[in-house]
Amino acid sequence: MSMMVSTPSYKKVFLAGGSRGVGNCIVKTLLEEGIEVVALVRSDDALAALNSMDGVTAIKGDAFDYKSVEGAMDGCDAAISTLGGAAENDKWVDYTGNSNVIEAAGILGVTRLILLTSIGCGTSKEAAPPAVFDALAPMLAAKEKAENVLIKYYTNMNWTIIRPGGLISEPATGNAVLSADNLAIGSIRRMDCASLVVRALNSDKTERQVLSAIDPSIISAVNKGERPISEFALN
Repeated sequence: MSMMVSTPSYKKVFLAGGSRGVGNCIVKTLLEEGIEVVALVRSDDALAALNSMDGVTAIKGDAFDYKSVEGAMDGCDAAISTLGGAAENDKWVDYTGNSNVIEAAGILGVTRLILLTSIGCGTSKEAAPPAVFDALAPMLAAKEKAENVLIKYYTNMNWTIIRPGGLISEPATGNAVLSADNLAIGSIRRMDCASLVVRALNSDKTERQVLSAIDPSIISAVNKGERPISEFALN
């Protein structure tokens, strides 16, 4: 699998959720492609760690606060959000934080946006095993609300929604794919997911697409390799 599909179209990318997990992998992947990163982070430790990386400007702020998001994003030409998994005062960052990213992009004229959610949202609900869906239901519902805001109200924006399967921290396999198959299910290594996100960022095929991200080579209880997965062509 080639790592990129074209010369990077974007020079300065805003990233929400870059302090850990797949978001941190995306930071490293963007830097490898020569793309400058502006990351919104909450903790001093994350601020120091990201600012120590050449090509990263980390800004301390809270994704729950709209003005923090807008202020950090100003001057960027694309945005990526991997926010998720946290709730405060009965509000999920999966919805509130992502909605702030979407709104700020709209107001600032940042017309390229990638939103990372999860298999189990929206049209992929049937793909998730019932036990998994039930365990994650509040978080998935919050992510789906953010997806719906983007799909319904931002028709002039070049957005892409990517729904990864179960995220794993082991080294990349290079076998992960994006698929328009709403029933696709499986796992994916975080570095492989990051690679797909950055490839999708620079692919003109992904405009207003909702895609699942899985690794067909990883056999698990939810993906036994019995169902072929159609790959979405990025070039």
